[in-house]
Amino acid sequence: MSSMAVFFSVIAAVFIGAVSPGPSFVLVSRIAVSRSRQAGLAAALGMGTGSVIFATLALFGLSALLMKVEWLYLALKVAGGFYLIYVGIRIWRHAAHDLPLDAPSSPAAGGIARNFFFALGTQLSNPKTAIFYGSIFAALLPASPAPWLLLTVPPAVFLVEVGWYTVVTFAFSSNRPRAFYVGSKLWIDRVAGAVIGALGARLVADGLPRHIWR
Repeated sequence: MSSMAVFFSVIAAVFIGAVSPGPSFVLVSRIAVSRSRQAGLAAALGMGTGSVIFATLALFGLSALLMKVEWLYLALKVAGGFYLIYVGIRIWRHAAHDLPLDAPSSPAAGGIARNFFFALGTQLSNPKTAIFYGSIFAALLPASPAPWLLLTVPPAVFLVEVGWYTVVTFAFSSNRPRAFYVGSKLWIDRVAGAVIGALGARLVADGLPRHIWR
């Protein structure tokens, strides 16, 4: 397989992984519909940054380390799971709060930064993402990839992730989804909080020693 074919195969696999439903999608769509388009775009950048960090580390062998050092992988799973549970509880607790419809459409710089780092933390909380990228690279990249591949894959991953979550942001920050959200905020937020919390609980359950559950 030529280097160009390898590149497009990797990007196609990354895109399929990005569009798969998960906590990242739930978080970005909720930020876009409940806050503003700018806040959603900041979250999209946070997701893209987290993905490119994992992709770069996977290229340098982090995924191989996590697969060999089981306790480290399990510890990261548990820590990431508790973070997602915390995020889910926060969303659930604020579900009954009214959405301030008179708030400015453009949040302050600090608000944009908070959305960015909140999304980045959510993306980095799941070590399975590192394994995902490691698996893709192991399956598709040759043993000695061309130098240009190593240089272009991480930026391409960033563009794919940010591009997808930008589409999500524009879709959910338009007037109709926002109006629907305002009318159903309580249950939408509770479902979103429950989904993210359940994903976190699953990570914790997978990471803790099996004998605890017996």
